[in-house]
Amino acid sequence: MNHIAKVLQFAGWPIICGVLIAISGLQYQQLQRLESQQNPLPVAQPDNISFADAIAMAAPSVVSITATSVRVQSAERTAADQVNLYLGERDSLGSGVIISDRGYILTNLHVVDSFLDAFDTEVTLADGRNTPATVVAWDKSNDLAVLHINMDDLTPINIGDEQELQVGDIVFAIGYPRNIGQSVSQGIVSAINRNFDASVSIIQTDAAIHPGNSGGALINARGELVGLNTSIFSESGNFEGIGFASPASSAVAAMEDMVDQAIAANSGYLGVLTGEALTAQTSRLFFGVDHIRGMLVESVDQGGGARRAGIRPGDVITQVGDTPVTDGQNIMMEVRNKKPGDSIDIQVYRNGQTFNFPTILGFGQAIIIDP
Repeated sequence: MNHIAKVLQFAGWPIICGVLIAISGLQYQQLQRLESQQNPLPVAQPDNISFADAIAMAAPSVVSITATSVRVQSAERTAADQVNLYLGERDSLGSGVIISDRGYILTNLHVVDSFLDAFDTEVTLADGRNTPATVVAWDKSNDLAVLHINMDDLTPINIGDEQELQVGDIVFAIGYPRNIGQSVSQGIVSAINRNFDASVSIIQTDAAIHPGNSGGALINARGELVGLNTSIFSESGNFEGIGFASPASSAVAAMEDMVDQAIAANSGYLGVLTGEALTAQTSRLFFGVDHIRGMLVESVDQGGGARRAGIRPGDVITQVGDTPVTDGQNIMMEVRNKKPGDSIDIQVYRNGQTFNFPTILGFGQAIIIDP
């Protein structure tokens, strides 16, 4: 027994030492955990999220629209079967979106609507250029209107798929509210109203929409058009966080149908006002030589194809296409055989030289001043 006790006495010291070392290790680990909790490691912060690229992509496609609206201000009965209407004018401000580089702009009809469809509109681009615009088609049931401008270097917007939208997605409204210039407001998709076939019929958003935003763009975070800002729900008349936009795909599809119908129903429009056909006598009077034949250009529409091509007042149109010009009817028949959007070569005499101007025809009604 004494021998066994001695063995246990000598064997116990290593065991006791091992236990003490293990306890020390555990205490060291606990101290490290306490220090890490008191002095946590820095957490990498994500970069600031910016949507500047998306805005920069879409903004050049959103334009300001100024429309002179004609309205009945009062009425007076002058006889049992006669009423005189007194008209007045007021400016209407709104926004629009360039859909095609051929000059087609989509907006709301209520932005440009006028009594007896007496449209008078002007468009200002984001880069400051402005031009008269022609209202070529409209759809009252869907509150849509299509404008056409004859300009170069247009930036059509990219069309997105609103079917991909979900409630909570970030969206931006771009337009010209209250005539303060182009501005952007951010919000989310608040609700999506879908028809029985699951297509989107209206998009609700809390992105701020004010007077002047109508017809502007509702874009997604990629800068793509997903809606056309249409209206707000408000009891005060001011924005209260409930705005509505027409889905882009249905609005653009309706525009394409309206444009096709407008082109089919209209002849091309050159955009010049011409005077009398030159004779030997008037040629000598105006230019000092008697051999110039053609139609003298009296004026050129500011937003017409002729001005865009470079034709000026004082020019003489000597040939349209392959047809030499002999009188005003000659010009009209050649142009009327073309459609809006078609290109035609216009030859003019200017300062003793002949120039050829490829001209893209627009929409309008030709006028000739008889001698």
